[in-house]
Amino acid sequence: MAHRAPLDMTKGPGGDPVPRPKSVAMNWTWFHKLGSPKWFYEISGRWLPWLGAAAVLLLVVGTVWGLAFAPQDYQQGNSFRIIYIHVPAAILAQSIYLMLAVAGVVGLVWKMKLADVALQQAAPLGAWMTVIALVTGAVWGKPTWGAWWVWDARLTSMLILLFLYFGVIALGNAITNRDSAAKACAVLAIVGVVNIPIIKYSVDWWNTLHQPATFKLTEKPAMPMEMWLPLLVMVIGFYCFLATVVLMRMRLEVLKRESRSSWVKAELRAQLEGRR
Repeated sequence: MAHRAPLDMTKGPGGDPVPRPKSVAMNWTWFHKLGSPKWFYEISGRWLPWLGAAAVLLLVVGTVWGLAFAPQDYQQGNSFRIIYIHVPAAILAQSIYLMLAVAGVVGLVWKMKLADVALQQAAPLGAWMTVIALVTGAVWGKPTWGAWWVWDARLTSMLILLFLYFGVIALGNAITNRDSAAKACAVLAIVGVVNIPIIKYSVDWWNTLHQPATFKLTEKPAMPMEMWLPLLVMVIGFYCFLATVVLMRMRLEVLKRESRSSWVKAELRAQLEGRR
C-alpha cells in the first residue's frame, strides 16, 4: 500500500476544515519563520562563527595556493594569477544581484520585511564585488590586450551591472518611506536581472576579447587541476565571506528596525550584562 502523508487541518473559504498534508504545512511554517526577525537573529547567530571561520580558512588557503604554488600560465606567465581574485569577485557580483531579485520577489509577493533587509544590505556588497571585478579585469587586460578598457560585451554588461547596483542603493536611500523604498528597489532588482544572462552568455553571443567561462557544469575545466582547484577554493571562500558579512549587516539592521520590540531590548540587555 502506498504511504500517505499525515494530514493537517486548515480552514477553507467557508470556514470549514480542509485537510492538507502535514509535510506541506511544516514546509510553509519553516518558510514563514524566515520572516520572523527574532528567529532570524537567533539562527544567524549560530551560523556566523562557522561561516566566518570557513571564510578565513578558505581565503587564506586559496590565496597562498593560487599565488605561491599554482603553476604559471604558459602564455600569460604570472599575470594570470589575478584570476584568483577577479573570477570569484565577478561570480559573486552576478550571484548577489540574483539574490536581490529573489529577495525582491519574496518581498513583493509574501510581504516579508526581512527580504527588504537582505536586499538593502547585500546591494553595497554586490557593488563592491563588481568594482573589484572591473578593476582587476582592467589590471589583467593591460598586459593581455594592451589596453586597460575596451567596450567589450562582457565588460560593458558588467559596467551596466554596477549602475544597476548604484540604482538600487540610491533608491533605498532617496525614498524616505520604508515600504515605498522596498517596493521600488524590489522592482528595479527584478527588472535588472535580465542583465545577468547577458553577462554570462556575452562571450558566446558576440565576438569578444574576453575569454570564455572558466567553469562550465557540462564541460571539463579549461585549466589544469593544479590551477582550477585553488580557484574553486577561492570561490567557495568568497561565498562564505559574503554570507558572513550579509548576515552581520542584516542582524544590525534588524536590531535598528525592531529597536522598540521587547525581544531586542532583552537581547541588548543580555549583551550589556555579559560584557560586565
